[in-house]
Amino acid sequence: MSDRSFHDAAILAEGGDWRSRDLAVLWHPCTQMREHPDTLPLLTVSHGEGAWLVGHDGRRTLDAVSSWWTNIHGHAEPRIAEAIARQARRLEHVILAGATHEGAVELAERLLRIAPRQPGRAPLAKVFYADNGSAGVEVALKMAFHWYRNRGDEPRRTKFVALANGYHGETIGALSVGDIPLYRRIYAPLLMEAMFAPSPDAWNARPGQSAEDCAEEAADALARLLDEHPGEVCALILEPRLQCAGGMRMHHPVYLRRARELCDVHGVFLIADEIATGFGRTGTMFAFEQAGVMPDLMCMSKGLTGGFLPLAAVLATQSIYDGFLDDSRERAFLHSHSYTGNPLACAAALASLDIFESDDVLARNRVTASRMAEAATPLASLPHVAEVRQAGMVVAFELTRDGDRASPFDPAERVGLRAYRAALDHGVMLRPLGDILYWMPPYCIDDAQLALLAEATEAAIVAATGAV
Repeated sequence: MSDRSFHDAAILAEGGDWRSRDLAVLWHPCTQMREHPDTLPLLTVSHGEGAWLVGHDGRRTLDAVSSWWTNIHGHAEPRIAEAIARQARRLEHVILAGATHEGAVELAERLLRIAPRQPGRAPLAKVFYADNGSAGVEVALKMAFHWYRNRGDEPRRTKFVALANGYHGETIGALSVGDIPLYRRIYAPLLMEAMFAPSPDAWNARPGQSAEDCAEEAADALARLLDEHPGEVCALILEPRLQCAGGMRMHHPVYLRRARELCDVHGVFLIADEIATGFGRTGTMFAFEQAGVMPDLMCMSKGLTGGFLPLAAVLATQSIYDGFLDDSRERAFLHSHSYTGNPLACAAALASLDIFESDDVLARNRVTASRMAEAATPLASLPHVAEVRQAGMVVAFELTRDGDRASPFDPAERVGLRAYRAALDHGVMLRPLGDILYWMPPYCIDDAQLALLAEATEAAIVAATGAV
């Protein structure tokens, strides 16, 4: 049965034309709506079970992308669901300006305990809550700028440095420090000016150049950029180890160590965007741990609540926090969200952290990551696969016409979209980034599901590239 036939059957089984009703009222994110329903089929979902999304007719589709990288323990994880239910019976929400509740306090305490640390450096000490990843990035950018403004002796520090090919969200501030043309080009007149340093992405390595040397070379370029703008930059923002929306591009941890050193030399705050890389996704609890250094500001979201509810947290050093203490309200950080520190979301996050401890998730992930590597290895020999790369629980497949770095597919051929449709036919939901397929499954994925994932990915690559 084709994917379209399946969806029609599912809709009929439900007793209503859900797809037509959807298209009559909904505007989907990150979508050219003209492509629905034919070019881009809608997956109708009744419920989730672990790594599965279940349709109304009972057909199961493997969620290979963790529903936009959020779901880490599995769909409908009962321990998180029960924690939310218990909290809902006590307190659903309370304003966090002038009030507090135990969930917000306990979560902040636990996040600070597990945050990256660096010998000889004061730890991250304060937590500011936001509603989602983009909002968290906005908080960090504003904090960095405002801290220097409060100092009064650094009036020129108004610029941000980010990495080429990076992505930090789609609100105006976050988009300003992103470098994905598809997202930012149309809004360029609205954006603040940022400076972009070369990406340490190992895909950019010259023949014979190691990933570490590539990262060192990019760090040298960052050093030159900061030298050229003395006293102008308030912060450097980056995704550690893995540029996700930029194509699951990966870099050596040495870049993070060099970036930390350069920020210290130039008096620049280092902002870690761990929104997608945090909570075990790259092999450690947070990607920055792999470099043995820590940021000044750290943004986390997505996996924070196990994928159940929107929540973001920005962790800051005591020094940054102290820079806002004053008798003047103008020197306070007057930034707010209505649902800041929502008790239900905090309860979900606390339950997720409990699962990390009780199930020894990081140790289990190391085993799963090795099995993912084994499952992915045969796909490297396919003629249109230029590279298979991995960082912890993320595996990416770079597709090119000739299976090399010099022959990308013409975007008009829509190779990624073809692969998406073919994978759906095989019971797997992939969501390619251009012509890059990737695996970022829930951590509960088992061996049988991995085998299905590998089989479906191979079939999708063959189907998508066979006619081009």
